[in-house]
Amino acid sequence: MEKLTPNLFQNGHILLIDKPLHWTSFQAVNKIKWLLKTKLGLKKIKVGHAGTLDPLASGLLIICTGKATKQISELQGLFKEYTGTFYIGATTPSYDLETEIDCLFPTKHINETLLEEVRTSFVGTIEQKPPIFSAIKKDGKRLYEHARKGEEVEIASRAITIHEFELTRIALPEIDFRTACSKGTYIRSLAFDFGKALQSGAHLTALRRTKIGSYNIKNAISLEEFEQQLAEV
Repeated sequence: MEKLTPNLFQNGHILLIDKPLHWTSFQAVNKIKWLLKTKLGLKKIKVGHAGTLDPLASGLLIICTGKATKQISELQGLFKEYTGTFYIGATTPSYDLETEIDCLFPTKHINETLLEEVRTSFVGTIEQKPPIFSAIKKDGKRLYEHARKGEEVEIASRAITIHEFELTRIALPEIDFRTACSKGTYIRSLAFDFGKALQSGAHLTALRRTKIGSYNIKNAISLEEFEQQLAEV
């Protein structure tokens, strides 16, 4: 491990952090910045992340400091890998657990043959609409602002690429998955669209980011571990 010095972070350093559940990516960045200021005496330091994770998702968050913040755009363009769980037979307005279930759907017709047909239909370049509960701007406001006011909004679809998509556990109503996908892919939308393609409904109940390009969650540390490393400097 490199020696953690003020110069290391000022000259440019990439941290692989395992973001905990219920934290925003912004909170994780602020925590890192606060630790660098209080533990290393850095009065002014640039800190940013290369790809937001929702509070209800855990996993790999790339945090860049100092001159390494110039690499953020490049890092954001890398493919991402996720694992997680779909709940089949019910939808929510946010496509995840942020909101309550709004509709129930039949699931008795779903079998492994249908699941395999639907799974393969999502591999490749596809059109996807972002969730209404997202931070994308429409008419000068975030989509989630429109959603919380109950406003109807037309959302344009966008081309995304699903490089890999496998179902790792089938125990209806739950299905575990692993996917590798392009920048701009919403896994919540993948859950919703997957349920719709099954002639049912689905929402995301768990999500963990495991890779960003060649960066792997196996090499990430927790915020607590990073704080401990700084305490030992």
